[in-house]
Amino acid sequence: MIQELAEVVLVCDLPEHKLAAGDIGTVMLVHGEGWGYEVEFMTLDGETIAVSTLRADQVRQAHADEIAHARPTAFG
Repeated sequence: MIQELAEVVLVCDLPEHKLAAGDIGTVMLVHGEGWGYEVEFMTLDGETIAVSTLRADQVRQAHADEIAHARPTAFG
């Protein structure tokens, strides 16, 4: 189970939040026994883009040996 404050990677697009697969967020709250997570997505300068309640199958644990990728926000 993913723990609170862990970095996670979104595995699907969430167009309603203007988020894309591969976006990195931080788990703020674990629901139940890990059936879902409250995840905050932020810009690199610390602006919150979205806080989303996601099912466990919509995110995966980020790994230290992965390369982060940046993209511009869809908010302009």
